[in-house]
Amino acid sequence: MEGQAQGPANPAAMENGTGPCGEERPPEAQETTVTEGAAKIVFPSANEVFYNPVQEFNRDLTCAVITEFARIQLGAKGIQIKVPGEKDVQKVVVDLSEREEDKAELKEAADPAPGDQPRTAAVGEICEEGLRVLEGLAASGLRSIRFAREVPGLRSVIANDASAQAVDLMRRNVQLNNVAHLVQTSQADARMLMYQHQRVSERFDVIDLDPYGSPAAFLDAAVQAVSEGGLLCVTCTDMAVLAGNSGETCYSKYGAMALKSRACHEMALRIVLHSMDLRANCYQRFVVPLLSVSADFYVRVFVRVFTGQAKVKASASKQALVFQCVGCGAFHLQHLSKASGASGGRVKFSAACGPPVAPECEHCGQRHQLGGPLWAGPIHDLDFVGRVLEAVSSNPRRFHTSERIRGVLSVVTEELPDVPLYYTLDQLSSTIHCNTPSLLQLRSALLHAGFRVSLSHACKNAIKTDAPSSALWDIMRCWEKECPVKRERLSETSPAFRILSVEPRLQANFTIRDDANPSSRQRGLRRFQANPEANWGPRARARPGGRAASGAMEARRRLLQNKRKEPAEDPAQRAARLKTFSCKRFREGTCERGGPVLLLPQRPAAPRRLSRDP
Repeated sequence: MEGQAQGPANPAAMENGTGPCGEERPPEAQETTVTEGAAKIVFPSANEVFYNPVQEFNRDLTCAVITEFARIQLGAKGIQIKVPGEKDVQKVVVDLSEREEDKAELKEAADPAPGDQPRTAAVGEICEEGLRVLEGLAASGLRSIRFAREVPGLRSVIANDASAQAVDLMRRNVQLNNVAHLVQTSQADARMLMYQHQRVSERFDVIDLDPYGSPAAFLDAAVQAVSEGGLLCVTCTDMAVLAGNSGETCYSKYGAMALKSRACHEMALRIVLHSMDLRANCYQRFVVPLLSVSADFYVRVFVRVFTGQAKVKASASKQALVFQCVGCGAFHLQHLSKASGASGGRVKFSAACGPPVAPECEHCGQRHQLGGPLWAGPIHDLDFVGRVLEAVSSNPRRFHTSERIRGVLSVVTEELPDVPLYYTLDQLSSTIHCNTPSLLQLRSALLHAGFRVSLSHACKNAIKTDAPSSALWDIMRCWEKECPVKRERLSETSPAFRILSVEPRLQANFTIRDDANPSSRQRGLRRFQANPEANWGPRARARPGGRAASGAMEARRRLLQNKRKEPAEDPAQRAARLKTFSCKRFREGTCERGGPVLLLPQRPAAPRRLSRDP
């Protein structure tokens, strides 16, 4: 690591943030040192919740996004950023602004006057006109330290946590990495800290929230404390709630009902975006998504927050309810509002008409479930994603997870931006109990029929298409004719029987097309990550007790492992157990197993009533 700093003068003065400054560290206190990116941190070995290596992709992606955001923001002021390992090439400033005056400033900054020496901002240096960054829940301070050592164009970084133990650990790590001139530690409730920075002059340009579980409690304060056009980065790890396992809990936290669906990961992203936009609307603000990613056990969204009453009025037209069939999984979206053109170039908003479905599904006759509201607009800014992808591809040694970032962002750029949610290959084939077509065959059939189709970064066998559900089932009916299903085994009330009993009106062509194979798949990019390690996932909440608590948790995990699986039974024991139950062959004496049996006492049959009269 370049520029490694020496530890603090008295490292023994900080024993998990609990002892006084002059108290020496007990010899039994063990510590772990971790190097990630350009940062090096120490944390107590007994408390492993301070560091999760699986989240390295999250932190790398955040550094890449903030770097490009800083390039855009400082480029408007005529300042160029210097990224280590990046070639000194003039970057083109992409217009992500919402106001015309901002666009004019960007144009002037992109074309400096002849003879003007452009100002530069380097990593680790204070930029007086740079970004003010807040990490509301910093824990060990690793993310803030990485910002200071890897992201150029920063004025200050505030690493905040409510725990005194975490704040003392942050101070120690800040001194260890020589970034005390950029990183300031703070011990406060993250909500109160953000509420204290509501004034326009005190707002943060970047706010990063990565809590344990749901960020719902922090969103109201965050949308008020971020500057005009500022960047808000939010992580949600409560995927069980967002994926539909507890719809009422999801409504209490995010104001939307989540459904159990094959597209639950994208639905989770859209529910979080809906919740953020809804909270921002209360203060005449609105969000513009830059990048929304579902990865591993969490979702991560990057949005910009703007102010404007006219734009806020359009927020209702970006939200939608979801009608999903419980039988075949077909879904339909119902927008909450509709926008139409009026005289004088104005936009008129009115209530939408619905519902878009009948009481029963037109394909299988089953009922519909109602979910949402959720964000129905684009969840990515493809221009911005392209900038991040280009920067990571041109400087692959900057991040340890650069290969995965390239793969995920490549799939993101291939997604259809105006098509919410998706179907999956296994969902379509299992509904009608047929063999599963290959991904290229189904994509080719949709392309031959004149529809658009793409993958989704949230699911490797996803089918995101603008084709209506009727056309999709017609294609599956045509596929079933090539791989017939035994109709006699289907129940007449099953979705498969009702779908296959209708003749297709669209004749599908499964000849594989060249454009059916997406570019990211042809190049063999790492698009979908395998499980990175054993027992990976969100770590347990921080608890007092240290290693003893951790050991007790491991013992409990071993005790409860496979608790729902019945242990393997010896064949002889199984035969002996079965002999304790009476059957017809036992009673007739024709059982081939033979041997003595122990018959359970039989319950006498009730007398048969031959008449209704008493």
